[in-house]
Amino acid sequence: MNSRVIPIVALDVGNSAAALNLVDEIGNLCRYYKIGGELYTAEGPGVVRAVLKRGMSVFLDLKVHDIPNTARGAARSAAALGVSLLTVHAAGGRAMLEAALTGAREGSTEAACEVLAVTILTSLDSKALSVAWGRPVSSIPDEVLRLGQLALDAGIHGIVCSGEEAAAVRRRFGDGLATLVPGVRLAGGDAQDQVRIVTPRAAAEAGARYIVLGRTVTAAKSPRDAMSEVLSDLS
Repeated sequence: MNSRVIPIVALDVGNSAAALNLVDEIGNLCRYYKIGGELYTAEGPGVVRAVLKRGMSVFLDLKVHDIPNTARGAARSAAALGVSLLTVHAAGGRAMLEAALTGAREGSTEAACEVLAVTILTSLDSKALSVAWGRPVSSIPDEVLRLGQLALDAGIHGIVCSGEEAAAVRRRFGDGLATLVPGVRLAGGDAQDQVRIVTPRAAAEAGARYIVLGRTVTAAKSPRDAMSEVLSDLS
């Protein structure tokens, strides 16, 4: 496997039992799991602790977007749980990003909780983004680079972007910003509700540090076999 890339399986399920079943089935093929809004809202910090207790690392994908003081408190609480990665929205602005970073440092006890800034969701294309932003957007990569610079200036560890933009981020910022790429699908896989998708190998070749694998693995007949296929693609 490409040693620079950390694969993360998304536990986008509705309860702890389903999440832990996936962790147990995949076993030693993946050491990193994403807990997002659906599972965290249903089960709270307990599911984070349960995954950590199995010796895994946790990416807490809450996409915090709030006033700086609230973002700081959320990041502090997440870090205190022992998670390794936490997402916040880059669109929250530099003060919020800096506050989240401060909170993450305050809450970290052993290994630091790193903060990632979400740039443009992989479910959006330029037309949808233009509507959301209220202005014409002709280039999503330009928007990602703009928000990436904001994250870099705030001292953030990295950004979340699609594989289509990861190479441009790498060229612009080098090792200054780690990239986490969601929307990763095996060749021929269903895009589902994602628009800007790539294969694991393509994401790695574009310079991704982390890749997130959702239904490609979790909805497979055998999640363990699907994870093996992903690792083969990365090797």
